[in-house]
Amino acid sequence: MKTGKMINALLAGLMAVSMAGCGSNDKASGGDAPAADAQNIIIAISPDYPPFDDLTTDGELTGFDVEMGDWIFDWLNENGYSFTHEWKQLSFDTIISAIQANQVDLGLSGFTYDPERKVLFSDPYYGSAEVAMVTADSAIKTLDDLANKAIGAQAGTTGEQCANEIEGAVVTAMQDMGILVETLKTGGIDALILDEPVAKNYAASGAFTVLDGALIDEETHIIAAEGNTELMDAVNKALKAFLESDECKALKEKYGL
Repeated sequence: MKTGKMINALLAGLMAVSMAGCGSNDKASGGDAPAADAQNIIIAISPDYPPFDDLTTDGELTGFDVEMGDWIFDWLNENGYSFTHEWKQLSFDTIISAIQANQVDLGLSGFTYDPERKVLFSDPYYGSAEVAMVTADSAIKTLDDLANKAIGAQAGTTGEQCANEIEGAVVTAMQDMGILVETLKTGGIDALILDEPVAKNYAASGAFTVLDGALIDEETHIIAAEGNTELMDAVNKALKAFLESDECKALKEKYGL
């Protein structure tokens, strides 16, 4: 949480802390010099989508999105803004409602564009696709073979939408991708619909196969509340710098993207 930098600003700092806890639609500072008090930005993440969002064995956040998000706010603070930021773990299907209720300021957890998601989208930062993953010994070999099968997908994702469009599919939607992967491994579902980089990450273990072809092509964005253009303008400036940076290339190599 943010605090005042001077003792005589204590009361103002305490008021700002209480406001930050509930999120805000007016978080960014766009002047030439940083504000006297850093503005706290709460970033929602669902850490069950490696290599983008995950937890270490010690329970610490890790992944491409996490390191990119930290980089963005470091860059902003070096370029005329004054922010602190913190991460808030939520299930993926609750992040949009939390943003709409101003409980958090940003969602950084592999969001792809969907006009039905009533949020503000950043510029895209990664191109992806929705694909189908099956066990390595599965009799399912093509996307056409998915018809009339038991299909899993993470709740609230475009993968769930794709699953529901498969002819005759019986769809199981869950909040936690890790549980879905275990359900696929144990035969509780026949296939799982998810982002291509995430599917390839799981398939690298040898236990799964990614079917050829994409159900849909899409791009990944950071999200904020509709109308929160000041914050999103700042994020887009930093995002552009990140995508042009050597750090971006290094992180893509690190996480196999």
